[in-house]
Amino acid sequence: MDNNFDLKEHPHSRLNILTGDWILVSPHRTKRPWQGKVEATQADTRPAYDPQCYLCPTNKRADGSENPDYKTSFVFTNDYSSLLLNTPDGGINDDELLVANSQKGICRVISFSPRHDLTLPQMETEAIRKVVDVWQSEFEDLASYPWIKHIQIFENKGDIMGCSNPHPHGQIWAQNSIPVEVAKETQQQKLYFEEKGRSLLADYIKLEQKKQERIIFENDHFVVLVPFWAVWPYETMIVSKRHITSILYFTDEEKLALADAIKRLTVRYDNMFETSFPYSAGMHQSPVNMGEQPYWHWHMHFYPPLLRSATVKKFMVGYEMLANPQRDITAEYAADKLRDLSEVHYKVKG
Repeated sequence: MDNNFDLKEHPHSRLNILTGDWILVSPHRTKRPWQGKVEATQADTRPAYDPQCYLCPTNKRADGSENPDYKTSFVFTNDYSSLLLNTPDGGINDDELLVANSQKGICRVISFSPRHDLTLPQMETEAIRKVVDVWQSEFEDLASYPWIKHIQIFENKGDIMGCSNPHPHGQIWAQNSIPVEVAKETQQQKLYFEEKGRSLLADYIKLEQKKQERIIFENDHFVVLVPFWAVWPYETMIVSKRHITSILYFTDEEKLALADAIKRLTVRYDNMFETSFPYSAGMHQSPVNMGEQPYWHWHMHFYPPLLRSATVKKFMVGYEMLANPQRDITAEYAADKLRDLSEVHYKVKG
């Protein structure tokens, strides 16, 4: 190895220990000028109640159902679900060349609060805690269906991420098979656990705590960091300090601490460019109804696309679609930027 090699200066690849995938990092490209696509800024002023919104209390939804006059969170089956409960079992296999399997599932929507104008970073920690309670109870309910194998809790924030309704909400998809990314993480964690007898992520966050290069902050129960292998410019993870397989086993203290972590991270995101920072976020946790899987360790991913400003985002195209992901700014640079941001929302500071 050449001692002159520097992660901050030279092109290199990094291993994603959770998936086995590699990412190309090109830190020398951060100085290149940008003359490409510039996004329109998203309108960031909404009323507390919108009579035309399908998710606001007492309003009619697209299928004609009427929402209750809810006061905290509201959960319902998606009116346009991607997975259906009554899909018949079946599939095709034509000479191992044309292969398809039926997919059955349940898709639910969670309106985080009755307020049309409050995203997670603008909600109080205790209000976010109630959302965490809903995530936990929905996970428990969906896991009671013996044919369900995977439960995906996630949020798409902002129209740039394909969010079809500006009322802050998340989704839960539960299905009868294991999706690709979860299968990768299952395999990597299982291999490590079988070899070391320890959790992959427990060892990883212990090393990150020692190095203090990519950790943004931590509380009593969670570490919030930019992973060494991050793909998106300001990608982060929230990782449970306790080796726990799913949200089902979170204590009251841990649920409040998760709400605290989400609040503090997403406020930092909004403060980055003083905009409602878009992202896709979701939890990865143990599959259900497949026996004990002690190698699984709960964590939550945040994938935000913004790169240079509120109007310039990262694209996954060309080499990234045909070879492997690539990024310019390093994970260490991103962590430094996020660490230095205020935990007081820019709208509150005025």
